[in-house]
Amino acid sequence: MKQIVILASGSGSNAENIITYFRQNPLVKVSAVFTNKISAKVLERCDRLEVPSFYFNKVSFTNSDAVVDVLKGLQPDLIVLAGFLWKIPSNIIEAFPNKIINIHPALLPKYGGKGMYGAKVHQAVKENEETETGITIHYVNEHYDEGAIIFQAKTPVEPSDDADAIAEKVHQLEYEHFPKVIEKLLL
Repeated sequence: MKQIVILASGSGSNAENIITYFRQNPLVKVSAVFTNKISAKVLERCDRLEVPSFYFNKVSFTNSDAVVDVLKGLQPDLIVLAGFLWKIPSNIIEAFPNKIINIHPALLPKYGGKGMYGAKVHQAVKENEETETGITIHYVNEHYDEGAIIFQAKTPVEPSDDADAIAEKVHQLEYEHFPKVIEKLLL
């Protein structure tokens, strides 16, 4: 059985979508969810979905091997960042080469990099009068949003769309494509 570990910082809607998607697949299991926010809504979702969840702080993530050691113990086939906002430290990248993926709410290389996440991305898309946006699923390397692109999907941006409407279109692409891309990488 293939094992997935999810890292999330927020509400966990993508994490829940992935967990639910793989519930019907006997070959893949979300074995744990990790978060860097003790108040993250993803923890409530994990409780409800009966998926083990773990909180870690900045020191254990960036200045020690505590998180990487726990991850090694779980032996994930894939580590999935689903709304996780911290840069992945080199010790984790080195321990899991080409096994860490992220989803970004824009068509990279546009609107990527440090500080470009969530509503900030959608607002920038609106302000720059883009005619399309989308999602990018990519491997994680030592730089924000610069790993090799695995998959992109696009959606049109209408002049009447505000940042919230753009966000909704992007979320729909995330929910539709992220689990399928994960499945293709694992099977």
